[in-house]
Amino acid sequence: MPKNTRTERDSLGELQVPAEALYGVQTQRAVENFPISGLKPWRAFIWSMAVIKRAAAQVNLDLGLLDVERADAILKASQEVIDGKWDDQFVVDPFQAGAGTSHNMNVNEVIANRATQILGGGLGEYRVHPNDHVNMAQSTNDVIPTALRLGCLWRLDELLAVLEDLRSSLQAKAVEFDDVVKSGRTHLQDAVPVRLGQEFGAYAKAVERDAMRIKRSADGLRRLGIGGTAVGSGLNAHPEYHARMVKKLCELTGLQLFESDNLFESMQSMADAVDFSGSLRTLALTLIRIANDFRLLASGPSTGLDEIRLPAVQPGSSIMPGKVNPVMAEMLDMSMFHVIGCDTTVSLAAQAGQLELNVMMPIIAHNLFEAMQVTIGAVQAFSLRAVQGVAANKEKASGWLAKNAIVVTALNPLIGYSQGAALVKEALKRNLAIREVALEKARLGALKHRDQDRPVTPEEIEAALADLRKLTEGGIAGGSSGG
Repeated sequence: MPKNTRTERDSLGELQVPAEALYGVQTQRAVENFPISGLKPWRAFIWSMAVIKRAAAQVNLDLGLLDVERADAILKASQEVIDGKWDDQFVVDPFQAGAGTSHNMNVNEVIANRATQILGGGLGEYRVHPNDHVNMAQSTNDVIPTALRLGCLWRLDELLAVLEDLRSSLQAKAVEFDDVVKSGRTHLQDAVPVRLGQEFGAYAKAVERDAMRIKRSADGLRRLGIGGTAVGSGLNAHPEYHARMVKKLCELTGLQLFESDNLFESMQSMADAVDFSGSLRTLALTLIRIANDFRLLASGPSTGLDEIRLPAVQPGSSIMPGKVNPVMAEMLDMSMFHVIGCDTTVSLAAQAGQLELNVMMPIIAHNLFEAMQVTIGAVQAFSLRAVQGVAANKEKASGWLAKNAIVVTALNPLIGYSQGAALVKEALKRNLAIREVALEKARLGALKHRDQDRPVTPEEIEAALADLRKLTEGGIAGGSSGG
């Protein structure tokens, strides 16, 4: 029977590795040491690490530090990893040894073994060595933070695109709903009228502003510390290595990247990651607020607000026939709660850095990549299956507005605050519309002009309350707009 394992050796001794695995002994140790979550590295983390290895091989070749044969093999093997050919070979749990040495060695060993195969060798023979050749002029300590930055930037355009789709969909609904005048609500209590289109326009603008925050914070990730090696001094790296690496990474990724102005700071600080994570958290808070508004506005339908109708995408109950729930808004809430949890982890991990290094980088990277994945998926689904199909219930909105005594605010320029408050109290007590009570009082001569001892006429009441849409457009109701 064929052997299922091969023997490899590292500085701690021998260990059995699966015979056909491209990874090696240090990866196998990590698999055995960290059977924590069953999770694997995000694709963004695999891609960004392989891009760094490819760039390093080319730079070291150009500097005369790596021979052509090995360099070519590393370039080819790295490109295969970049293309996703060997994703199943990246097996180290995100909850692993500090700094990310295990993930770095997983990448080094896969590329080294594949490069060895390209050169005609067998697995574990290491004609291309994981440390001496694939990891040349590198340390886990400068590779992992660089990969973290590249991985986030790799999906940035995708994230911004789904946010633009959401913004565009909300804005389209703002235009569609512009003629729906409804009761405003503050403190979850009746307030002066707004248009449903104004509410949706505000949602669109909030998403637009959050996208701008994300784009701004991502600029901090463009500053790379590759070349700092172990502590920021650049030990074992050519003096030109840092600048050449940044230039080569720009070429390979098509991203706009910059050299670090202080490699020691780039090794110590995770502040740029925190800033970016914080912008995702801010977006998450905005999306939770919008999702909860959708749930509230769609509540009922018989016993709630029912001012909007969300697309019915699935049955809502296993026991109550015909029930349809706002499932896409609920999904968005849960997704964004998770993103906020990711941000909390990033924040705690970032402050845990000590002296020359933050060893919590693996969990920072994992949570940033996870937050981006969840945000992209959730926003895309919410936009497609909730926002684009949402409809206004104009009849219900008008009905609620007709019962809203707070439209008395439009009479303030005529009768003042105190008389208006009295009208609201009476309208609520008698379960009448404010218009009815105000006209009744005006006919009896019981309403006086504010600051004047003369009665308000029914015609003045009618004029002030004739077009409730005007109350959504600013200015002084029933009077001058200042023109």
